[in-house]
Amino acid sequence: MGKKVIVCTNLKPVMLRGLESNGMILSAVKGKKLSILTVDGDVIPAGGKVS
Repeated sequence: MGKKVIVCTNLKPVMLRGLESNGMILSAVKGKKLSILTVDGDVIPAGGKVS
């Protein structure tokens, strides 16, 4: 809670595990460990572009 994450929104709706999804959370995996990418402080403003 209280962390800023990177998301892709307004994607074409698809069904994932029986639920409609319109976006994705940016994550990375190394071996068996999954990490959700976070942003510290106000480095990137809301709505900033990821490239």
